[in-house]
Amino acid sequence: MSYLIKYMEAEGYTQVISKNSKNLNYIELGILRLSKENSFTNKEESKETALIILSGRCIIKCDKYEWKSIGKRKSVFEGKAYAVYIPPNHNYEIVGESEVEIAVCKAPSDLKSEPVLITPDDVKCRIVGKSNWERKVCDIINLDINAKRLVVGETFNPPGNWSSYPPHKHDEDNLPCEVKMEEVYFFKIKPQQGFGMQRLYTKSKDMDEVYVIENNDVVVIPKGYHPVVAAPGYALYYLWVLAGENRILKPNDDPEHAWIKN
Repeated sequence: MSYLIKYMEAEGYTQVISKNSKNLNYIELGILRLSKENSFTNKEESKETALIILSGRCIIKCDKYEWKSIGKRKSVFEGKAYAVYIPPNHNYEIVGESEVEIAVCKAPSDLKSEPVLITPDDVKCRIVGKSNWERKVCDIINLDINAKRLVVGETFNPPGNWSSYPPHKHDEDNLPCEVKMEEVYFFKIKPQQGFGMQRLYTKSKDMDEVYVIENNDVVVIPKGYHPVVAAPGYALYYLWVLAGENRILKPNDDPEHAWIKN
């Protein structure tokens, strides 16, 4: 089975990953692209939704809430994201104030809470790693948000650098070492003709896949270690979406490569 999906840009909503596809139990991912003044409406009765503004500007209305001029960056490489978290059973509408691209992340939920706007000031960024495995990681839908399952953020690889490194996994419940969470990556490359590489592997090597990553590619990570590298000359970005039965971030490094931290 290939865990690589090629998303092709299209106006409107494109379902990229459905629940139960590619061995996933929780995560769904769609990409919404709207021209100026075009709109999209939806309601999820048994799912929570995270709307991550990748580029462009929009209005989002959700029941009694209305947020105008959400999104300032022209691409994912130009600043922090705006986002909106929407619990189940809330109608919402998105209207483009310019051309806008939005990642629509979903997971099963019965949580009763209120929609939340996340601004760039709310997004927490940090530098992770060092040398040629240094990257910037930004938490958007973090554990401070009252969500049931979703955790969402962005990683920025400088040209030639590695991330998700040392290789780590989170595919079994084994506290305090690890908590099971499936994951999806959505990639952007700058300049767009560039590429990167993604490896997915398990200790037993029953899964050991390597993919060439291009702009707008999606990789599903149901299990295993999953390091990423950007080709020299090309910055690499990925949106990461995590979900599981327990909303706890506890990755476990591959013991054969964990020594690099020291």
